[in-house]
Amino acid sequence: MVYTKVVDQDVEDIITSCGVDFMIDALKDKTFLITGASGMVGSYFAYTLLKLNELYGTNIHIHALVRNESKLDTHIKDNPAVNVIVQDITNSISIPGNVHYVIHAASPASPKIMSKQPVETNFANTIGTANTLMLAKEKKALGYMFISSREIYGEPMEGQELFTEDGPLGQVNPLVPRNGYAEGKKAAENMCSGFREEYGLNTKVVRLAHTYGPGMSIYDGRVQADFLNNVLHNQDIVMKSDGSSVRTYTYISDAIKAMFMVLLKSKDMVYNIADEDSKTSIRQLAETLVQLNPEKGLKLVIDIPADAPKGTASFKNGILSTDKIRNELGWAPKYNIRDGFSRTVEHLEEEIKEDIKKLKK
Repeated sequence: MVYTKVVDQDVEDIITSCGVDFMIDALKDKTFLITGASGMVGSYFAYTLLKLNELYGTNIHIHALVRNESKLDTHIKDNPAVNVIVQDITNSISIPGNVHYVIHAASPASPKIMSKQPVETNFANTIGTANTLMLAKEKKALGYMFISSREIYGEPMEGQELFTEDGPLGQVNPLVPRNGYAEGKKAAENMCSGFREEYGLNTKVVRLAHTYGPGMSIYDGRVQADFLNNVLHNQDIVMKSDGSSVRTYTYISDAIKAMFMVLLKSKDMVYNIADEDSKTSIRQLAETLVQLNPEKGLKLVIDIPADAPKGTASFKNGILSTDKIRNELGWAPKYNIRDGFSRTVEHLEEEIKEDIKKLKK
């Protein structure tokens, strides 16, 4: 990931939306552990904290835990406020000194990895969560946040459209290997609840639904990634299904605002993060991306093979209700689908230009 103009605008907006004075008072002189620091969520957390240092001298320090250091943006890696830890999250974590906040964002997000490596996917969420919770307990951390997923809800019951934090939950088949992602997230949530009850640890769980934006991989197999890949390479978007599945899409900076609010302001443990106003079918998303880039002359092509596979998504229905976070914390997303994906394309195009510059050098 490259720190582009779009990302810089996003992190400043996150700070402003959460409240500059509040962010300074809450985070000055604090130390964070961010796992999965090279991923979209982890990077945006780090970028925001480093921007606070840059603009307001908050003296925040970050332990950025990654498995592959080469994927960590130099904007993070080369900052003197950052200590890079290279290790697998399934190994025990040892850090000297204080750790005030833990953000556990290390988990595969690609359906391809979930399907091909269900064991590793499960372990990142179960063993990884156990390791980070034990560290937070040892350090007497002020706050711990686990990045969970809409997938813990499973497939909704008949006639059910919305999932709320207090249930009912849908159905997840634990014997499907691909569901190691959902089952691992569920087990991790249970651990967060247990550490909260038994040890008084201030654990928070956020359940994200289809979050996108700068930092997402356009090669991870999700439909939005495939569509963006087509747009960037001036290719027609070819759909291999009717695209009738309905989802919500939340732009990354809106999601990060919500997470900071939950981490620093909330009293309860679990919150959904999604944008019901950005509910759309997969086909409508493809049409929107074509319309956003008329200069490319792209078309949407429907080509459904007779033997078309069913896809890698385990759950096709069910929308997250965000009444709780909106009413309790006053969160509201800023970007609709058109604006959010337009910003994402702008970032990706700038990122490509920067990569070309590096290759020429």
